[in-house]
Amino acid sequence: MARSATIERSAQMTDVEAAVARIDDVMLDARRDLDALVRIESISASPERVDDVEASAQATSAMLSRYGLENVRIASADGSLPYVIGEWMHAPGAPTVLLYAHHDVQPPGVVERWSSPPFEPVERGGRLYGRGSADDKAGAVAHAAAVAAWLRSGQALPCNVRVLVEGEEEISSPHLAAFLAQYADELRSDVLLLADAENWRVGVPGLTYSLRGIGGIDVRLRALDGPVHSGMAGGAVPDPVMALAKVLASLNDDRGSIAVDGFCDDVSTPSPAERDALAALAGEEEEFRRAMGVRPGVSLVGDPAVTVWERLWLRPALTITGIDGHPIDGASNQIVAAAGARISVRMAPGQDPHRAMQRLRAHIEARVPWGLECEITEFATPAPAWQCTPEGWAFDATKRALRAAFGTEPVVMGVGGSIPFVGPFADAFGGIPALLLGPGDPTSAIHGEDESLHLGDWRKLVEAEVRLLAELSAARS
Repeated sequence: MARSATIERSAQMTDVEAAVARIDDVMLDARRDLDALVRIESISASPERVDDVEASAQATSAMLSRYGLENVRIASADGSLPYVIGEWMHAPGAPTVLLYAHHDVQPPGVVERWSSPPFEPVERGGRLYGRGSADDKAGAVAHAAAVAAWLRSGQALPCNVRVLVEGEEEISSPHLAAFLAQYADELRSDVLLLADAENWRVGVPGLTYSLRGIGGIDVRLRALDGPVHSGMAGGAVPDPVMALAKVLASLNDDRGSIAVDGFCDDVSTPSPAERDALAALAGEEEEFRRAMGVRPGVSLVGDPAVTVWERLWLRPALTITGIDGHPIDGASNQIVAAAGARISVRMAPGQDPHRAMQRLRAHIEARVPWGLECEITEFATPAPAWQCTPEGWAFDATKRALRAAFGTEPVVMGVGGSIPFVGPFADAFGGIPALLLGPGDPTSAIHGEDESLHLGDWRKLVEAEVRLLAELSAARS
């Protein structure tokens, strides 16, 4: 590195400490804004919540403006739910970083299973409980807080910054392609920094290099025009719930691995180096079981010849996320007319998502018993897995920032979840580096009851982002 570049880097690293010193003040505002956002029921999957998603976008827009972002506006494309865009573009010659998060959330699930109301933020034991607290309203607020820490320190940001807070990530970003096409100039960047992943554990940051893809179908089997008496008809008239159970049971083998013919044929094989990295994490399996709340004596599923991390990050999965027949409460002696199930699919690296869904559909159709009518509809747009090689100037800068903020070495990790936005955006701007951080941890219960955010790690995430802006600028000087 030339002497002038070394001096410039040293100055930037001194400036960053002034910004870090303002974080605790900023976090007081950030906490109030996060509480306010959690109270908004921005469930993108629910048509009756469209107004709430709009309200969430409005609140996010107002927050970005208060924290110093400019040209903040609500945007949409092709009838999409609202996105929020903002920017700060006053660092000539420095890289432009796109800060991504989303403001929509999942439904609360079974409200009675929450320890407190899902849309009323409650702090307990250093964690903030509420739907969206970790996924991903904390990510949106963290981006704004990192910008505010720099600006409130009286300094310019060391990088140009653009912000995109999406409103339909939880429904697989169906309008993303149209949005990117329409707003390409407003979003063009050198680096993508996404705050929608998670840390390895509380206190140990994660840098995500792999995400599974996604797909999903609803299956409905019908035998009758209407329900009939189970005594008068049972034993002769087919039971749609039983038929559905037989179909669903055929999806996995006795180990819990996928048993759909040809479904896994195009799954990528991990490299020896990747397998070695996964093996190095083998001692963490018991902690994973505890974090997931696996009951004593319950076995993990999948091929025991490969690590649990390969099963979670690099192999596909099928999950029954909903099932309809007749609730036990109010059940009577009848055979129901129809039964249905929702099947969520997680795609592994290498899989063609459309091919996988065709294989799944063909498997089900071939196994419907007793001639029942079968209707299969798609509820999630198939999207492929995403992977990158976590090397190069941007990843090195990220590791330095995480190490400084958390005081420990980050873990380069995969995530079994899906963020369909990452691949298309990185590709749309020439394969820019995609840096995936996040406010969650394995105990955050994302998408489950009692979702929560570790407030200490959230503050460290903000510090990591403050430091990362300086590191990215210095690395490109």
